[in-house]
Amino acid sequence: MSILSKAVDRLNNFFRFDHKVTLRFAVDRYSAPYVVPLIEKLIADGEDGDTYRSALAAWNRAERPPLALYDGETSFCRIDGPYQWAGNHVFPLGGLVLSSGVTAHLDPYQASDLHLQTRAAIERAIQAWVADNGLRECPMTPVAFDREAADRKAKTMIAARGDILDQDRMVAAPREEGPNHV
Repeated sequence: MSILSKAVDRLNNFFRFDHKVTLRFAVDRYSAPYVVPLIEKLIADGEDGDTYRSALAAWNRAERPPLALYDGETSFCRIDGPYQWAGNHVFPLGGLVLSSGVTAHLDPYQASDLHLQTRAAIERAIQAWVADNGLRECPMTPVAFDREAADRKAKTMIAARGDILDQDRMVAAPREEGPNHV
């Protein structure tokens, strides 16, 4: 990119009142079909753009490209790539575990072992949830869905649940008197 076009872009950005910035980048033509849709999603206005950007926040904090992120209530695990082949086996380069009072940087073998155990635990949890909710008996549905209708229905359900929770909070708890009263 020429110095002149960079200067023109900076000057345009300086005089813009909509707080937008002009981005120009060159990408390999083989990568473009993958990169451009990601960038479009990341820069989208609204809830979707915010969600995509927050989902990638961990990428900025990682030294290596994350292959997997696992969040628990108080623990966090990141498996770092890129994958490396050793014979017929693939290994991550390492990983990170954060838990109450623990920060552990994992070597490739530890990261691989924890990654496999975590994926197996997730699979067991999903299969148990499917069984508990009787989803095996339901007919399969297509993966694609009407996003607008589904979002409207989901937001209505959430709002209704929030109304119920608000009503529960409005009912005053009985006041306790005596030595246990705070």
